[in-house]
Amino acid sequence: MRIWLHIGPEPAAAARLQQVLDDKRANLLAKGILFPRSAGARNDTRLFMAVTDPAHVDPLRHARGLADPDRQTDLRARLAADLAAEIAQHQPHTLILSAAQLGSSLHRASELDRLHALLAPLSEDIRILAHVDNPARALARHYAAQIFEGRAAPLDRDLALASAPDWWQACLATMPAIAPDLGQFEETQGAPFWLDHAALTAFWEGRFGTGNVTLRPYDPALFASDTVTKELRAAFEIAPSIGKAKPAALPEQPSAAWVARARQLNLLLLRLLEQGRHIPRALWRSLLAELAVPGPPIDPATLDLSAPTWAEADPLNGYRASQYLLAFLHRIDRATKEATRTPAPENPALPPQAARQLAALRRSPYAPHNRLGTLTEDTPAAPYTPAPPRDLPQGSSGRVIVGCMKNEAPYILEWIAYHRAIGFDDFLIYSNGCEDGTSEILDRLQQLGLLQHRNNDSWKGKSPQQHALNKALKEPVVRNAEWIAHIDVDEFINVRCGNGTLDDFFARVPEATNVAMTWRLFGHNGVRGLADAFVIDQFDTCAPRYCPKPHTVWGFKTLFRNIGAYSKLSCHRPNKLAKDQRDRVRWVNGSGQDITAETAERGWRSSTKSIGYDLLQLNHYAVRSADSFLIKRQRGRALHVDRAVGLNYWIRMDWSGVRDLTIKRNLPRLRAEYDRLLADAPLRALHEQGLAWHRARARDLHQTPEFRALYDQALRITLTETERVAYALALDMES
Repeated sequence: MRIWLHIGPEPAAAARLQQVLDDKRANLLAKGILFPRSAGARNDTRLFMAVTDPAHVDPLRHARGLADPDRQTDLRARLAADLAAEIAQHQPHTLILSAAQLGSSLHRASELDRLHALLAPLSEDIRILAHVDNPARALARHYAAQIFEGRAAPLDRDLALASAPDWWQACLATMPAIAPDLGQFEETQGAPFWLDHAALTAFWEGRFGTGNVTLRPYDPALFASDTVTKELRAAFEIAPSIGKAKPAALPEQPSAAWVARARQLNLLLLRLLEQGRHIPRALWRSLLAELAVPGPPIDPATLDLSAPTWAEADPLNGYRASQYLLAFLHRIDRATKEATRTPAPENPALPPQAARQLAALRRSPYAPHNRLGTLTEDTPAAPYTPAPPRDLPQGSSGRVIVGCMKNEAPYILEWIAYHRAIGFDDFLIYSNGCEDGTSEILDRLQQLGLLQHRNNDSWKGKSPQQHALNKALKEPVVRNAEWIAHIDVDEFINVRCGNGTLDDFFARVPEATNVAMTWRLFGHNGVRGLADAFVIDQFDTCAPRYCPKPHTVWGFKTLFRNIGAYSKLSCHRPNKLAKDQRDRVRWVNGSGQDITAETAERGWRSSTKSIGYDLLQLNHYAVRSADSFLIKRQRGRALHVDRAVGLNYWIRMDWSGVRDLTIKRNLPRLRAEYDRLLADAPLRALHEQGLAWHRARARDLHQTPEFRALYDQALRITLTETERVAYALALDMES
């Protein structure tokens, strides 16, 4: 097996290649080429962090809680095992690893020794690949990137090194003493030694062998177009075609004036760190972003190292960094107060690995909080008014929900009534393996003309849910729909604008064709037994709005306009976008913001860039009551029938740290619609029988030692939001 190790150092080249490698991962694997997931989701940063010298703490290791040498050692051991396992599973003839930080950060021979020792057990054939640009262009981009990471030294310092006899060594002499709490990192404050391409080659060949390093030119035009796949194939010697790719646009360079403003503020912020202030990276970046002014970027022509003519740009408009700092101080002081607050005593419920995760999480950008968006959620508001009935055009089935159910009898009527009340017109429901009367309730609702029920007991494939969704696309009720959503009976679409109806939301996003409805996970809220009461009224505590980890919290389901753009319906979204439909789709998030570039063709989770809850969210009551959780644990899950729903699921899904009452504004119109359903005597009887079945099943499960132990263990666990994230990450059940 040959290993291709792509070391950057051009971050734009690396990011573009990594995106295509990720997009084509399955295609490449079918050809015997492995781009492993274990080294990193896309950028192999785990590999980089595992091989730096213990004392070489870079911004990544610091941010991810790996500054401690023991934790870095653990990472290295896990990575070695994970890489070996992936290779053993897939038996590739080629392994591709890519991390731009390797080329732009490693300059110690000991670090190359560590890297070689990690990879040598996998293969003796290791080739190093680097993309390099004209030094002036590369320097302009690198300097701007350093500024937005906190660099304070002006570019004059680096340009003065051009007259030194050895650029590599002269740059290394600028490296600061590493002090993360003072913002002193080699990567941020040091000069770019790697611009000496000959020295870069000699350094890497010194460990990996003469002739094993290939430098390829970085051509922004090539990497900015569909032809990036040609470069990828040529660089990694991939003979068969891997198809075309449409990578995202290269980021625009900041204006020279903005860079000047940011550098001058950095100088003051670093002084605050020396005085004991605390400035989280997210806050630092936010402050620099507020300094933005338009204008041309730094001109590489002024950075010709043989005769530089660069001078720092005018920051414009009479800018004074000290004035901005005064305006920012209250936010910095607040962050300092939060950082210096006495930490809570260690929670005995956390296993050791979760406790280690917690320590790293508290100072990372992934720490959860509720400071996202502007909507007030914990204050009761006036009830919504009933929505007028909709008149559908001839032949249209209107807005349709496709759902799958198994043993959900106590919850069906509320779910149907609620979604009818906010503006859905029809439902196509598949059921399989039901014992509690779910099928009979659905049959009665079909007799009343309120939905269409299909038996799914004969499902085939990996899951009953996907089998049903494949069938659904052939149903007239779906083919004639205006809008389609696939959601489960524990998910409620919470429109948080206007009168809380779909009409109100659509009026805010008239051009949208797809809506990523991000989950808000609601916990059991102290409710243990099964009550004949509304789910949306019993459970009003949930996850904080900002919670990017674990990955399940920001999952989304999709409400999409039926324009024929996609040919497959999957659990979270439509898939297989037709090439000629790409320009017709416009995805928005729950705040109405355009997220098409991120989600048009892939993905089922919101990111820090695409999250939004202001206008709409998907309330996900995955746990409900503690007894309901036991029953779910007993029956498994519809999508993954081979996975148990145990304590891991409870920890990931039982969020009760903040309160969100917004959906309760629907209670009066829900009650009116619900009572209309219960006015049908046969339907009421079936509902009551289903509730009795669930209560009896819960009693039986309480008598079973395995389930009683699970119930007691789950209810004993008390976690803060941050502790829950740490625990879930430690479990790492599905990541």
